[in-house]
Amino acid sequence: MLQFKQLSLTQRIVLGMLAGIATGVFLRQLFPDNAFVDTYLTQGLFLVVGKIFVASLQMLVVPLVFVSLVVGTCQLKDASTLGRLGGKSILLYLLTTAIAIALAMTAATLIAPGHGLDMDTSATFDAAQAPALSQVFIDMFPRNPIEAMAKGNMLQIIVFALLFGFAMAISGKPGERLAAVFEDLSSVIMSLVTILMNLAPYGVFCLLAKLFTEMGLGTIANLAEYFLVVFGVLVVHAIMVYPTLLSVFTRLNPKPFMKKMRDAVLFAFSTASSNATIPVTMETATRKLGVHNSVASFTVPMGATINMDGTAIMQGVATVFIAQVYGIDLSFGDFISVIVTATLASIGTAGVPGVGLIMLAMVLQQVGLPVEGIALIIGVDRLLDMTRTAVNITGDTMVTCVVGKSEGKMNTDVYYDENAGLKEEEVHLTR
Repeated sequence: MLQFKQLSLTQRIVLGMLAGIATGVFLRQLFPDNAFVDTYLTQGLFLVVGKIFVASLQMLVVPLVFVSLVVGTCQLKDASTLGRLGGKSILLYLLTTAIAIALAMTAATLIAPGHGLDMDTSATFDAAQAPALSQVFIDMFPRNPIEAMAKGNMLQIIVFALLFGFAMAISGKPGERLAAVFEDLSSVIMSLVTILMNLAPYGVFCLLAKLFTEMGLGTIANLAEYFLVVFGVLVVHAIMVYPTLLSVFTRLNPKPFMKKMRDAVLFAFSTASSNATIPVTMETATRKLGVHNSVASFTVPMGATINMDGTAIMQGVATVFIAQVYGIDLSFGDFISVIVTATLASIGTAGVPGVGLIMLAMVLQQVGLPVEGIALIIGVDRLLDMTRTAVNITGDTMVTCVVGKSEGKMNTDVYYDENAGLKEEEVHLTR
């Protein structure tokens, strides 16, 4: 029998996930109101280890994004290339978001999870207001880059890193000397990522054990059909839409892509944070899929900020579900309005905290549905949020591959190499 440390990283993370879910359900069923379990396990061991794990990932996000983006930008040496990368990335992210919400609304209309459902519609929900689009653009430019890094404001960090990297590219010898330092920093940070990935099974175990100890299965049962529709569309989008788009735009076989995304997807599911998963997504895109850092360092952080495919799917299903619960019919014009609003809002609300619920409130108001309906579905949102994040980072990486291939910045030999990015012991296990 293989020892735990001899298993591949993916196998260890999966075991951690399954053990965490089983432990949480077990404790919830056998000790529902036990003070010891709540104090020393749920709010003690599980909370502390889980929080430390997520905080450790988040610790790497700002230095990784800044350093990688500076290194990638200073290698471009051409502002037009940067503009082309940005244009391709944004168009692809908008396309996948539009497909996601259209697919979600179609599935929800056909399955009708809200029809005949007896739910308390008196619940209330206070939605935060989305800022004006002009303010979003103004806030992209940092007044103080150090403050932006301290607060983890990803859009401001991206803008400053782009400007700094471009300045290095046109600075001659001083820029070249500084570029060498940043390249060394990038290597050191990626080594830190590898260290943290080896601790992932334990962090994943504690995160899921805490979640299922607190939530239980009863919350999901009350909204089972809604939950299954959202979950089903998320899975379809991840395993059918993304591979199809990858194949159409790059002519690459999507099987290596799906196989190599496993570690990043498991990380994203456990942390429920695209930003916290950036280090793992970056490593997957560059070391396992062969995309050059000059592309991945730009498209991955941008995707973590503006790619809202998973959120768009939730919005599409939730909009139809809430309309059905309240007995309100949506016209074809309403459907188009929801698709357009949610797609454009994914750019217009980029970087806004709590953007998912803000966007849903915006969509509901657009078609005249009660915003209070959000309170009906918020109970299962945490578990769905984990799945949405896994879908989002898969989309980020797919777009990264498409842009990298179109720019000639992708090594297809690495893409098709099954052992690319694996450690020696993991290579041995795959043979």
